[in-house]
Amino acid sequence: MFQVKNMTITHKKDLTTLVEGLSFTLSPGDRAALIGEEGNGKSTVLKLLSDPTLVEPYAEWTGEIVDKDVRRGYLAQELTPGELALPVWEFCQASPAFPDADPKALDRAARQVGLDAGLFWDDRPMATLSGGERVKLRLALLLSDGPDILLLDEPSNDLDLATLEWLEGFLLGCNVPVLYISHDEPLLERTANMVIHLERLRRRSVPRCTVARMGYAQYVEDRASGFQHQGQVARKERAEFDAKMEKFRQIRDSVDHQLNTVSRQNPGKGRLLKKKMHTVLSMGRRFEREKEHMTALPEWEEAILTAFDKGKSAFPAGKTVLRLDLPQLTAGERVLARDVHLWVTGPEKIGIIGPNGAGKSTLLKLVADELLPRTDLRAAYMPQDYGDLLLGAKTPVELLAPSGHKDDITKARTLLGNMKYKAEEMEHPVSGLSGGQRAKLLFLAMVLGGANVLVLDEPTRNFSPLSAPVIRGVLADFPGAVISVSHDRLYLEQVCTRVLDLTEHGLAEHHTSRS
Repeated sequence: MFQVKNMTITHKKDLTTLVEGLSFTLSPGDRAALIGEEGNGKSTVLKLLSDPTLVEPYAEWTGEIVDKDVRRGYLAQELTPGELALPVWEFCQASPAFPDADPKALDRAARQVGLDAGLFWDDRPMATLSGGERVKLRLALLLSDGPDILLLDEPSNDLDLATLEWLEGFLLGCNVPVLYISHDEPLLERTANMVIHLERLRRRSVPRCTVARMGYAQYVEDRASGFQHQGQVARKERAEFDAKMEKFRQIRDSVDHQLNTVSRQNPGKGRLLKKKMHTVLSMGRRFEREKEHMTALPEWEEAILTAFDKGKSAFPAGKTVLRLDLPQLTAGERVLARDVHLWVTGPEKIGIIGPNGAGKSTLLKLVADELLPRTDLRAAYMPQDYGDLLLGAKTPVELLAPSGHKDDITKARTLLGNMKYKAEEMEHPVSGLSGGQRAKLLFLAMVLGGANVLVLDEPTRNFSPLSAPVIRGVLADFPGAVISVSHDRLYLEQVCTRVLDLTEHGLAEHHTSRS
């Protein structure tokens, strides 16, 4: 059994309380989905449960973790630059259990995630593997150590569709408790039997934790219906209270008027009116006490993303966006695909899929290199690795207002405030923000730049399942062209007008998701 008692986590820099009073218990068979908006402390919770020293540089905590003799398997959301620079075999050797692991256990773990066991001893740098290959490799290393609990931070990131289906089956058949963060809504709906929801209400100043032993879809439905019922009851109570108070004020004003007009020659009536006023005021104080016990209006954290300016971002229908013809697509000396032809006209929304390692991100980088210098359109690029664009020492305001002009800074602060960034968070280094917060910054930069062609590598990968529907809606309504790589099944269905499958023989039409 793994238990957390009354955990509170506070950010050291500005003393912001990220999590307050979190308590839950995990037992074998529990598949607990940790959900919440970007920046609410989900990854921090997993780091803390894995190894408290991981959060010491930026957070302090109180509470208790009951975990006697529990062997943890922790999958971090991202690798460090140093880890990415290591050869694969050296990265594996750095895993505590790998050097002494049974070769059969390693082979079995590799088969579980669909990897060739020979990858453990590959001499390529980790950075040259696809995002999905890196996730699979790290999962295999965890499984080979026989953990008692799995703490998985975005295990579904960068997995191809086939491996996502494997991950669903793995989670459903796992015989140890699993606490995981995922932004893949179908995965959550099919696997979670427990939900831990972290929120920050009232402009991100009041934390709230909800623990529910039910599936994700049921939690979302029950939460919505519960809020609706609570709102109906609260509004009815307030209407009844307002009517009661209106009647009270009429009586009070009437008695007050009589007191002011009673004749001094009638002291008996004056005493009766004063006594009546005392009774009326006592009734008013009783009503105010009743108000304290009324049903509260429901509070919830809304996902917000600034929409694109449809006037600036519109792209003429039928105008050529891209004509890319590649005899072969290569990564170093490896030939990934041959005869790749990608023709896009505005305002199409293209989704590119394919197995991990097929070269999707490589292809998208070539697309970005082709489009970004052009002056007949305004292209913006969101890579899979945000470190390519977001300099860690910069703050969100500096990123969005690089000119430093007062008007630009004011506009940047206004946009960040609209997206519920606290003033303190606007001054945090970008490197200290969550992946989702950094993704929001890139979207804001694209909005401010007036882009009409978006080149997006896994655009929804770091958004919470509560934010992702908003992101999909914004991109579906985007009036320009979108060329994207994604494994997000709902994104492909709801946003893309064409889906192309990258194979070793080039791009093939997959299906049409939207018309």
